[in-house]
Formats: sequence, structure tokens, C-alpha cells
Amino acid sequence: MSDAAWALLAPLLPAARPGGRPRTTDIRAVINAIFYLLRTGCQWRLLPREFPAWGTVYHYFRMWKNSGVWTCLQREIYEEARRKAGRSACPSVVIMDGQSVKTTERGGVRGFDGHKRVKGRKRHILVDTLGLPITCRVEPANISDRRAASLLLGGLGPLFPDIRTVIADAGHESRKLARQIMRDHGWKLQIVKRRQRAFKIAGLTWIVERTFAWLGRNRRLSKDYEYAVQTSETMIDMAAIRIMLNQLAPA
Repeated sequence: MSDAAWALLAPLLPAARPGGRPRTTDIRAVINAIFYLLRTGCQWRLLPREFPAWGTVYHYFRMWKNSGVWTCLQREIYEEARRKAGRSACPSVVIMDGQSVKTTERGGVRGFDGHKRVKGRKRHILVDTLGLPITCRVEPANISDRRAASLLLGGLGPLFPDIRTVIADAGHESRKLARQIMRDHGWKLQIVKRRQRAFKIAGLTWIVERTFAWLGRNRRLSKDYEYAVQTSETMIDMAAIRIMLNQLAPA
């Protein structure tokens, strides 16, 4: 992580707890180790010796995951990335889509996506028109897109009051879902359908596909290696943080 990226991230990290022995761990090295694991896909125990002990790195990762630090970091950096791009902090148009991925023998909840013929989980993400990830949710692959969309969008109204339109593909088409988000948030659901089997760019749905490609640069996300879906969501949040840090402070 560059000095400029660290200068953006450091003020947002929680301070050491008062009392006890002073903190001796280099938090920047911990962040670098976590991003290294995310990018290379290695196991926690196989982190190089140049980083702090793997147990220390995993302790901070788990502690910040359980306390919601990663989610807060993602939201703060997202707003900063929007402002740098000359946009308001809250978008008015958002796009959502899902991606089915295989799981491993690690276990945890999973399902079978009969359409994509994938046994595992499905990552559902919401992005703005810049392709910046807003939020994510990981569900078993057999959960319908309509059900997952309802869970993904639930509770976002107070956090993003300026949203007016949600764009999605035909898998999210549902009168019940459209009525629900209109009633709960006042948002319009706009479905983009592909008129022919050949590849053709339609609407803005290509933006979320590009975001999936950005996330796919991290080998830890090549499959879902995590036991808990909450850990999978945290990995996506960290990848989103890395994407936006690269835009705010390119190396």
C-alpha cells in the first residue's frame, strides 16, 4: 500500500484500546498482509515472514469484521471516491447483479444454481454508474435473484436517500419486488432485457459486470473459500476498498 493510500486509510482505523500494554503491532503491515492474502489467495498460515505473525493478522481481521470496521471503511472510502470523481456522495442510479461461484470442501452453507450449473454460493453486489461497489450480500446459490435483491436492498434507504432508480437484469424481474422497494424506499426498479442471444451491450448492466471483473483480480475470490458467508462478504468489502484506494491514490 502506497504512502498516499495509507494516509487516506489510517485516520479511519480504530485506535488502540485504552489500558493495558501499549500496542506494538505495525497496523500498516497488518493491512498489507490482509491485502496480500486477498490478492494472492494464500492461506493465513502461509503469509510470508516479512509480515506480522499470521495469528496477529487474523486477529485484527476477525476483530474488525465482527465489529463492522471493514463495512464502515468501505462506506467512508466510497464517499471519498465519489467526491473525487466530481459526484455527490450518494448516487441516484444504482445497478445490481449476482455471480455464482463454487465453494470448496471447507463447508458452510451452499446451494445449487440450476441455471449456471454451479454448486456453491452467489455474490450479489450493488454498484453505482461509476462501477464502485456500494454493498454486497452472499447467499446460497439456490436462492432466487428476486429474494436476494430484497435482502440486498433492505435497510439501505436511510443510508442512501438520493437513490431513485435500481437497474437489474431479467433475473430480478418481479412485480412483488418492484412494489416492495417502491413502498419501502420510493425507488423504481428498471429491468433491462437482452433482445437477442448474441452478445450486445444493453443499458448499464455492463457496468456491474466490469466490477465483477475488478473483484476477480483477487485470487481469494476465484472461489468462495470461506466457511461463513459473513467472512465472504468481508472479503468482497476489502476488495472494494482496494479498488477505490487505487483510484484515490494510484501507485
